[in-house]
Amino acid sequence: MKNGKFTMLIVEDDVKLAQALIDFFSGEGYLVMHAKDGEAAIDLYFSNNREIDIILLDVMLPKVNGYEVLKTIREYSSVPIIMTTSKESEEEQLEGVKNGADNYITKPFRLRVLKAHVEVLLNRQYNKNKNLQMGELVLDVNAQKAYLGGNEMVLTPKEFALLLYFMQNKNVVLTREAILNAVWGFNYEGDIRTIDTLVKQLRKKMTDEYPYIHSVYGVGYCFEEETND
Repeated sequence: MKNGKFTMLIVEDDVKLAQALIDFFSGEGYLVMHAKDGEAAIDLYFSNNREIDIILLDVMLPKVNGYEVLKTIREYSSVPIIMTTSKESEEEQLEGVKNGADNYITKPFRLRVLKAHVEVLLNRQYNKNKNLQMGELVLDVNAQKAYLGGNEMVLTPKEFALLLYFMQNKNVVLTREAILNAVWGFNYEGDIRTIDTLVKQLRKKMTDEYPYIHSVYGVGYCFEEETND
């Protein structure tokens, strides 16, 4: 959410439908981004992944189809995704659900009905992400603040983004590539060692009393409260 508004990525190659969706959701107070093919959708998402709150994703797209876009994004993010298609088949719906789609709606659809689906997913995600907690660490996602042992941490925006990504994927071994794409964006061209530098800064601020960030040799990091080391 940015300035009290949700940001939506619309991935649709039908020019008239795309414009109708853009006009409708813009009029409803959403910030809207648009991609006309799957390749552009992937680039646009990973360049703006910190801002995008929900995605409307068409199945039949030029260059890269919707299922491939879905699978690519799902490797790094749990952002709500609604699949849209002109074909109503059980196989297609199962394909979307299997690869991580949150909802599925067939064309033609009423814009008000689509809006209701969007709001349900956003309310679920928004309420889920108000606060994240593990041990003595609490993240207030809406306020972009972190508290450790009851005290507020002084974090840079990138440190908070990295900590948030760790919290959203706690107890999961994360590769440096996945972290880089999720926090810095898919098109980031900097050195992958940037991650190690930021982790070092976070560890220093969290002190040895809270060793939640664990190195996984040759892979990346795992964020967990307990360790067998």
